[in-house]
Amino acid sequence: MAAEEYDLVVRGGTLVTAGGSGRGDLGVGGDGRIAQLGGAMRGRRELDASGAYVLPGAVDTHVHLQAVAPGPDDEPGFVDDFASGSRAALAGGVTTLGNMTFPGPGGPGVEEAVARDLAAARAQSAVDYVLHPGVLRADDSSLAAIPALAAQGHMSVKLFMMSLDEEADPSRLVAAVKRAGDAGMLTLVHCEDGALTRFVAADLSASGRDALAHYPDSRPDFTEAASVERAVAVCRATGAPVCLVHLSSEAALNAARRARASGLPVYVETRPLYLHLTAEAHAGSDGARFIGMPPLRQANDSRALWNGLADGSVDTVATDHAPWFLRDKLSPEHRLTAPRAGVAELETMVPMLYDAGVRTGRLSLERLVAVTATAPARLHGLYPRKGTLALGADADLLVLDPDEERVIDGSAMESRAGYSVHDGRRVLGWPRFTVSRGEVVYADRVVTARPGRGRWLRRTRTGRPT
Repeated sequence: MAAEEYDLVVRGGTLVTAGGSGRGDLGVGGDGRIAQLGGAMRGRRELDASGAYVLPGAVDTHVHLQAVAPGPDDEPGFVDDFASGSRAALAGGVTTLGNMTFPGPGGPGVEEAVARDLAAARAQSAVDYVLHPGVLRADDSSLAAIPALAAQGHMSVKLFMMSLDEEADPSRLVAAVKRAGDAGMLTLVHCEDGALTRFVAADLSASGRDALAHYPDSRPDFTEAASVERAVAVCRATGAPVCLVHLSSEAALNAARRARASGLPVYVETRPLYLHLTAEAHAGSDGARFIGMPPLRQANDSRALWNGLADGSVDTVATDHAPWFLRDKLSPEHRLTAPRAGVAELETMVPMLYDAGVRTGRLSLERLVAVTATAPARLHGLYPRKGTLALGADADLLVLDPDEERVIDGSAMESRAGYSVHDGRRVLGWPRFTVSRGEVVYADRVVTARPGRGRWLRRTRTGRPT
């Protein structure tokens, strides 16, 4: 029987899913979907994956890309738009993004913000994407928008637990979570207790400890853990699924574990910042460059998160990619009580997880795939179209060369930030190719994708990550 001919064949690699791995070729049909796994096949174009791992493209469901990136005369802000951010994603093996979409201060509501970002992404994005509408206040218009957004295919909302302290009637925010759950949506929760963090920061400032080196002290781990407990209580009261985003501490993780053990639909995301760095980074003269929200923690917190990734109590890794120009991070205007939080991680997330996780034995290859692709795709209603190597799935592929060593240099990367918090670090294991819907969009260290080729993805109801 003659071998089938496909538009693209990825030849000679080890195919890896969350469930297992094995040597074999992969064929991609003209519709950009996986058409054959293993066996004889011919390709009109072929990629050499010998000595490499063929993984599903990463699904990073937590980024902050702007419809319009700030110019030199604008107020400082996150500097990547959908064009530069999606290029950084492809260079790092990320083929699907989830963007946090917030109304501007004093501006139009959440539905208008979604329309704004959809228009920008359609013109700029080189990768497929979803949006997470942000509910900053539980006013009547925001509550009414939640089921309407679900009907349009936006199956998540983002909220901040500190908003509970700022609402005239905090029960309305709880009602928003309930309304989201009833519509099949996932609520993404930023867990820091506003009252506690404001009190601790004010106390530090009053004692003269208001330098940015004290940033970790201004948001100690108990302020996160207390907020996680409150989010768990909201989940218990409403029955609605919640995902605790960018979880940073052992105390917060233990609270989430207890919730999961009681049967609640509480899921956990962490970010690379907390896996690879600790609060000691803030002690230097440029310590402000490392500020995220929550802050960097201690070595025991990092160990706990690595263990959580391995044992399944941490479900996903996402970058929370939110870069600033370094001059703005280090500016004297950057204050303890008004931190410019956020860093660039899209291009380094998967390579660093491979280098510090798989190569050291902390994670299996299969678990790497689970936390970067399969679990986020399931959790966000994208599986099995995204997040796995399966017949009929989109041919979103990362061909990872485990022997390629690079020294991280943010000035040479795709993000407009121009630096990385990991500058100077040697990392083994980088993308050889990135493929999005059957199109080779990154090869020979060059992004070849055109702006606007990315597609918005209509989602189904949230699902269990495993």
